Amino acid sequence: MTTPDQTPVKVGLVTATSLVVASMVGTGIFTSVGFQVQYLDSPFALIFLWAVGGGMALCGALAYGELGAALPRSGGEYHLVSELYHPSLGFIVGWITATLGFAGPIALSAIAFGDYTTAVFPSLPSNHLAAGIVVVCSAIHGTSITWGSRFQNAVTGLKLLLILFFIAAAFWATPAHSIEVLPDASALGEVVSSGFAVSLVFVTYAYAGWNSAIYIVGEIRNPSRNMPLSLVGGTALVTVLYVLLTLVFLYTVPAGEMAGEVEVGYLSGRVIFGDVGGQVMSIFIALILVSSVSAMVYLGPRVTQAMGEDTRALRWLATTNDQGVPVNSVLFQLALALAFIYTSTFEQVLIYAGFTLTLSMMLTVAGVFVLRWYRPEVDRPYTTWGYPVTPLLFLGLNTWVLLYVFIDRPVESFVGLGVIGVGALLYLGSRWFILEEDEAETPAGP
Repeated sequence: MTTPDQTPVKVGLVTATSLVVASMVGTGIFTSVGFQVQYLDSPFALIFLWAVGGGMALCGALAYGELGAALPRSGGEYHLVSELYHPSLGFIVGWITATLGFAGPIALSAIAFGDYTTAVFPSLPSNHLAAGIVVVCSAIHGTSITWGSRFQNAVTGLKLLLILFFIAAAFWATPAHSIEVLPDASALGEVVSSGFAVSLVFVTYAYAGWNSAIYIVGEIRNPSRNMPLSLVGGTALVTVLYVLLTLVFLYTVPAGEMAGEVEVGYLSGRVIFGDVGGQVMSIFIALILVSSVSAMVYLGPRVTQAMGEDTRALRWLATTNDQGVPVNSVLFQLALALAFIYTSTFEQVLIYAGFTLTLSMMLTVAGVFVLRWYRPEVDRPYTTWGYPVTPLLFLGLNTWVLLYVFIDRPVESFVGLGVIGVGALLYLGSRWFILEEDEAETPAGP
């Protein structure tokens, strides 16, 4: 048996950064701009929107960098919240992250992979393709950290090359319209409007994954240096890519044609690549999604592994092979993802979880203040740049977003709070199991 911070195989800065980039860049940037143009007319406001989203993610990454370097154990928010607040809160956050935070999005990305692939090859079964890519990634990451990291680096490198190719190809396109990206009074007014706040909800979902390296901090070489660099560097790189992609969409497709459309990438690809644009974009996005599925398959089991090490009822999830891979956790996540794929009833649950996952990240970022106030003796190899302004910006902007989510989607928000309640019941159940087991092992009196 090995624990996450004692795994015999370590990964470097490149792999940690590639996990951050791969987790963030999925279908979000290619599908959400069509909803944003319904609220915002100005190209400047739309581009600034993605820059603000990147800034929010960067503020969170800076805070996570300090927490991960000071408390270097894999497990993500589960470990940090348990250490900074209470094991019960950590358990609730961990169960949400492991199920709805990883297994659900793995299935969603895999289903999208199947759909985009069958758009080009309609004779292939979409759900089996989705299941197949999850099984392949689970087999690779469930066998070897070394080969898993090599595979992850390769598919993330391919993702970046494809995106850069798409951006470069846009400059050769000849759109039938022009845009003005410089701000005017109207554009500045949109930046402080309610429409900007609502649009920011879509953007924060697209940036989800900026915290990815925190889940494997115990497997990173020199984590006090490489973990913060991977979080900040990966988030900064994705912010630049998102701003450039938004500019490409606005440059190639009129806002009126994008409004309310999900397949913005397809519309842009048709302008750039001509009549075969739809097929080109389908293959393009399908290949990009392989990297996203792989990254989440790699990261998710580290949460349940840490929970298994700390909770006797879940001890079987902590079992590892000789390389430190939590094989049972990988298989558990695979089973959940396949169940989601073949039932296809989880999309609404993911909307519910978005509210809850944001709350857990806010709780973790607030832990920077808790750590400094109540544990000043802890060694801090890295400290949050811009403290206390950057974590306060993260908390303030996300509070603003959550208020609009609560107003716009009250049912989903309440269900998200209900998910927290279910996690609390599971924690109480695990504690009852321990008490029952202890009583059974206690010798009877004379």
